[in-house]
Amino acid sequence: MREIVFDTETTGLDPRDGHRLVEFAGIELNERVPTGRHLHFYVNPGRSMPPEAQAVHGITEDFLADKPGFAAHAAELCAFLEGATLVAHNAQFDIRFLNFELEQCGLSPIAQELVVDTLELARKRFPGAKHSLDALCQRFGIDRSGRVVHGALIDAGLLADVYVELTGGRQIGFDLAVSVMEAHVGEVVDWPMRSWPIPAEEIAAHEAFVAGMKEPLWLKQAGSA
Repeated sequence: MREIVFDTETTGLDPRDGHRLVEFAGIELNERVPTGRHLHFYVNPGRSMPPEAQAVHGITEDFLADKPGFAAHAAELCAFLEGATLVAHNAQFDIRFLNFELEQCGLSPIAQELVVDTLELARKRFPGAKHSLDALCQRFGIDRSGRVVHGALIDAGLLADVYVELTGGRQIGFDLAVSVMEAHVGEVVDWPMRSWPIPAEEIAAHEAFVAGMKEPLWLKQAGSA
């Protein structure tokens, strides 16, 4: 079964209020195991970045100034998502923005039946508990030390691990890896591990991006603690 675990960042809460998508990241899973394939891009929203949104994800207008609009990524995105079940945390938020952008390009929206919401899965499994991505990572012992700010690629990687735990745990990927290894006895098989390996160049780019930010919100909070 092919699935795409994805996340988005935006300028605000609702496209009907003039807000737009500014970042998309999706990670491909096959039978709950990362394949190593992903899609990640930034979008120039054609509007200003509200300070409250920038405080969440750290993406500035200057950073987005030379990025193309969503239409430049639409065909690649549709090809990447085709035939897959889509997985997101609080999925209605992300799907609302994706469908708005797709419809602006004259493309068909994503059907609701193709979407799995990990927030709903978490609420059913752990009623009364905290269900944020951070809380679920802590519950499952998933390392989130690289999550300095909200970023679509980092969050999608964390969510992929959370999703595996919510739908059966590590044994799913382990059993599949064992079956593949048995089928390739005597061969060197480069099989992906459970945790999503973020490419080194993207980690370096993210660190450089964070280092160049002026007075980020988390440092102000730390100074006032």
